[in-house]
Amino acid sequence: MFSIVQAAGWPIWPLLLASVIALALIIERSLSLRANKIIPPKLLSQVVDLYQRRGVTEEALEQLAQNSPLGAVLAAGLRNHRSSRYVMREAIEEAGRAVAHDLDRFLTTLGTIATAGPLLGLFGTVVGMIEIFGSQSPSGANPQQLAYGISIALYNTAFGIAISIPSLIFYRHFRNQVDGFVVEMEQAAARLVDIVHGERMEYTAGSEGGRR
Repeated sequence: MFSIVQAAGWPIWPLLLASVIALALIIERSLSLRANKIIPPKLLSQVVDLYQRRGVTEEALEQLAQNSPLGAVLAAGLRNHRSSRYVMREAIEEAGRAVAHDLDRFLTTLGTIATAGPLLGLFGTVVGMIEIFGSQSPSGANPQQLAYGISIALYNTAFGIAISIPSLIFYRHFRNQVDGFVVEMEQAAARLVDIVHGERMEYTAGSEGGRR
């Protein structure tokens, strides 16, 4: 591995740094963006049951807000359960924007690495071409310098592409996950608003959006 780094020359170091950052972000987002952590399956039914049986207390709202991103959205709505439907939905939307921003954390950096990887590889290719042209002299080409220039060009190009492909795949995957979570949270919050304002029958714990 060290011999490859040596052959690739100094332009490989920014690519190595980008690869380490990309790997760290992929691991962190994989652990953070788990469905049961973002949207616990039974949370909405538990919240509705708590609201209908015990009412809303500040302690319960604090626990709900700390439970998960969905809990934070539902807690924002329940804090305004005595207000109009419009005010309650507005509070939920504000909380939803904050939660969506948190879910998007680091995705911009990962997307930037996916875009910049080939460009950094291309930069290494240009450096390698300069080395190749520098090997030319009136007495002929320096084979050692020529080989070094070719290795810089090829290794950096390949490494830049190798970093970009998984970074782009995971960026798209995480982006799609976040969009899906936001839609599910919007649907759950809409159900809660309807239940609080009496426009939907009592929520059935056994099925999402069920009536009884």
